[in-house]
Amino acid sequence: MTAHIENTKEFEFNAADGTALFIRDWLTTAAAPSAPRQGVIIMHGLGEHCGRYAHVARFFNALGFQVRTYDHRGHGKSGGAVGDIPDNDALLRDAKEVLLDFSQHLSAPPILLGHSMGGLFAARFAMEEWAPLRGLILSSPALAIRMSNFQHGLLKVASALIPGVGIPNGLKTRYLSHDGEVIRAYENDRLVHPRISSRLLNGMLCAISAVRAHASQFKLPVLLMAAEDDHLVDPAGSRYFLTQIAPDIVTSHFYEGFYHEIFNELDATRVFDDLRTWLELQHFTPIETTQIAA
Repeated sequence: MTAHIENTKEFEFNAADGTALFIRDWLTTAAAPSAPRQGVIIMHGLGEHCGRYAHVARFFNALGFQVRTYDHRGHGKSGGAVGDIPDNDALLRDAKEVLLDFSQHLSAPPILLGHSMGGLFAARFAMEEWAPLRGLILSSPALAIRMSNFQHGLLKVASALIPGVGIPNGLKTRYLSHDGEVIRAYENDRLVHPRISSRLLNGMLCAISAVRAHASQFKLPVLLMAAEDDHLVDPAGSRYFLTQIAPDIVTSHFYEGFYHEIFNELDATRVFDDLRTWLELQHFTPIETTQIAA
């Protein structure tokens, strides 16, 4: 288990079915009591946990945003069977409850940021309008995944025989980032796990199909940021997404030579700069001066 991170509030939030979800809030104190409270909520990727987004949360804090991160069920410090979900909508229901609770403390609906698997479910969440949002940020979203015919066959068998059993997800850690320290930290992180059940994989495939079929329904501003040299998800999914979504609401950046975790790459400064620019152009950045709360 990881220790409490300074300047955060950590607690458990019970989902509708009683599953305990671990939440870590990164809060700022506005310079004036009347200052608007803008927020960002982060959905992490497969097998990892919200603690790996500390630097992203601090980036938003420095711009004046309140930030909520949380562990998906079956991940990190949250409850639930490891790498499993009970049905295709479970992560969406969890996200809705966590987001609506967070929104009570904000002046406007939050921005939703999702990475990889989190980006896929964030996209479906926003498209189907599960809860009010101001904007959507997708980081190397799993809008397409590479599976052979043999793997599809195995999925069919596993779905019938062991739908809730977590099996190795096959993630090749060397393709997370070009930064060796990032890879070593990931491999030595006790809250990271390599499991995925056929139910969770089917939930991802269902979400991919939904987003591909209905991307034209997106109404809010979208920032799509994807690694060009991604070996963990297929960036062709992001390319196809751009052909379906209304061009006037989406901004995209594809990072040549980058591996999957764009916020953890050696040249991640480019990614943060592009994110900051988009927030400013959308007039999302809080105007009031803020400081990180003690």
